[in-house]
This record gives sequence, C-alpha cells and structure tokens, in this order.
Amino acid sequence: MPSKGEIWLEANECAARIGLSKRALRLYEEHGLIRPRRTEKGWRLYGADEIARLHEILALKRLGLSLQRITALLQGRATDLAGILAIQHDLLAEQRERAEQGLALVRAARAKLATGTSLTTDELIKLAKEANMTENTTDTVAWRRYEQARPRTQTKIDPRRFERCTGFYRHPAGLVMTVSLEGDRFFLQLTGQPKVELFAESDSIFFLRVVPAQLTFTPGDDGRVDVLILHQGGHDSVAPRIDEAEAKRLGNELGERVRNRTPDPRSEATLRELLEQQQRGSMPFELLSDELAELVREQQPIVSAELESKGGLQSLGFRRVGEDGVDIYEAQFAEGSLQCGIGFGQDGRVHTLWMLPA
Repeated sequence: MPSKGEIWLEANECAARIGLSKRALRLYEEHGLIRPRRTEKGWRLYGADEIARLHEILALKRLGLSLQRITALLQGRATDLAGILAIQHDLLAEQRERAEQGLALVRAARAKLATGTSLTTDELIKLAKEANMTENTTDTVAWRRYEQARPRTQTKIDPRRFERCTGFYRHPAGLVMTVSLEGDRFFLQLTGQPKVELFAESDSIFFLRVVPAQLTFTPGDDGRVDVLILHQGGHDSVAPRIDEAEAKRLGNELGERVRNRTPDPRSEATLRELLEQQQRGSMPFELLSDELAELVREQQPIVSAELESKGGLQSLGFRRVGEDGVDIYEAQFAEGSLQCGIGFGQDGRVHTLWMLPA
C-alpha cells in the first residue's frame, strides 16, 4: 500500500490531468517505462515518481524519439528529471530566440513592403531560412546531449583487446588525440590538455568520468581501428587515425607556433568580426563549426548584453598561442577589457571561441 501523506492518482485521473489516454499509460507500462503501484484490489496508482518518469517520456517524444528508442534509453535507469528539464529549458529558450528573430525579420519586411519597395533576393532567402521554424537539428542535439549525460556502467575487458585502439587520431579542431594503454588502464589525451582515464562499456565503446562524453572506436576491414568518434555536447566528432610521424609533425608545428608566438593569419580579423557582430546582437554562424554554433546560440543573449555594456571595441592585441593551439588576444573596449581565445579546425571554420575578464 502507498504511504500516507503522498498524493496518488488513479489511472483515469492521472491520464486526464496530464493529457494522455489510459491506453498510453498501459503502453508505457508494457514497455517497462513506468511501474505504477497497485491497491489491494489491483487498481493502478500513480505518484510523484511515476509522474516524473511520464514527464521524461513525453519530453523525449517531443524531441522526435520513437517509443522503441525511448525504451532503449530509459529502461532500467533512474528518472533524471533535472537532466530532462535542463534540455527542455535549452530548447524552449532557443525556440523563443528564433521566434523573436523571425518576428523581427517579418516586421522589417512588412515595413519595407508598406513603402512600396520590393524585397531583394537576399532578403527573401533570409526570410525563407530564418523566419521558418521547421528544422529539427536542435532537437536532435538535445536528445543526444541527454543520452550522453546518462550514467554509464563500466565493463571489465581484456586490456589486450584495447591494443587495436591505441595510437593517434586527428580531431576536426586540429587537435591530436592520443589513446594509450598503461598496464590494464586506458587513457586519452588531447593536445594541450591533461591525460584522462577511459572506462569500458564494451570492447569498442568507452566513457569519461571527468565530463559527460563517450568514445566509439570503429574498426576497418582489417580489424584495426581506423576511426575514433567522440560523443560530447550533443555532437559526434569523427577523428581518423594518423600515424606517429603525422602526430609528431602536428605537435612540432604547434610547438613552433607557441614558442614563436605566431598567430593564425585569420584569427585577428575573424575575432574582430565576431565581437563586433555579437555586440549588435547578430552572429555570422557560417564561420563557426556546428558544435560551436549550437553553444553560441544558447549563450548569445547573455554575451551580446555583456559586450554591448562595454562600449565600442577600441583595440585587439595578440598575446600568445595557447598549448592547445588557440590564439589568445586582449580586447580593449571603451568600458573595460576581455581576454579572448579563437581557434580554427581543419575545415577552416572556428572550432574554439571563448571570452574571460582580462
């Protein structure tokens, strides 16, 4: 019997108040996603735990996941209401931002048409792209981020099976990812970052405990792993294997840049454009990697307000190259200064962008 003091709902009331059918409740129960209490007469009762899990299921359905995928994701796992609420917050905030941007474009277009002036081709293209909220990329990123943040279960594997994974891989941001075996422990190290331990979920899937991220090692036809995929932040970064000579060459090139304080020739002009546009509340997202663009969209209102409060950009002074290959500048504004970092990937787009108080 349920404990006293806790509110319990029968199936009819639970379904009506949440906006579901009793059939949906039965279906979720059949899939093992919820386990309602039973009275002595066999009536189903739903309390806070069951309703929290229902909230989680409905949120994932709105992200476009099938019931089969939701079952695979949640079955046998504790409800993570904080995690799903964080994702819903991000989705709703971005939807609101996109709606506001779309409304601004529509208002500007209507005002122009009211004067008897036609819209240009560029303006029509921008309207078609930015004022229609039909893309599902954010939802996909959100559920991936949710899945990546889930607790993982470590599995013991024979360290000898990990030897095919060891070696060097090139991350899209231009970083070298070094995978090593030390005794019976597995490690990953990115250029300019400390070594972190990997824990096995299977022979080919590993996870980190320092951050919510996983690695998948994909073997080629000969059985030797030739691709590493990093799952982090809702995105998948594909890193092909490179040989030791290539890894050493990249390391030497970066070391020379660091010692000689040699910035990337694109960094100053690109950073200036990004700062000035973000001060105006806009952003040239085409210059950013997909992963970075997603993060910038989430933070843009806060960052734009902070930059706007500092006044006009007066100077941009190069300071050094970081150990991870990021060019570091000091940006001097009329009302203060910031330390900024910018780094480019193999595709020529910006993969790293950050700002800190100087």
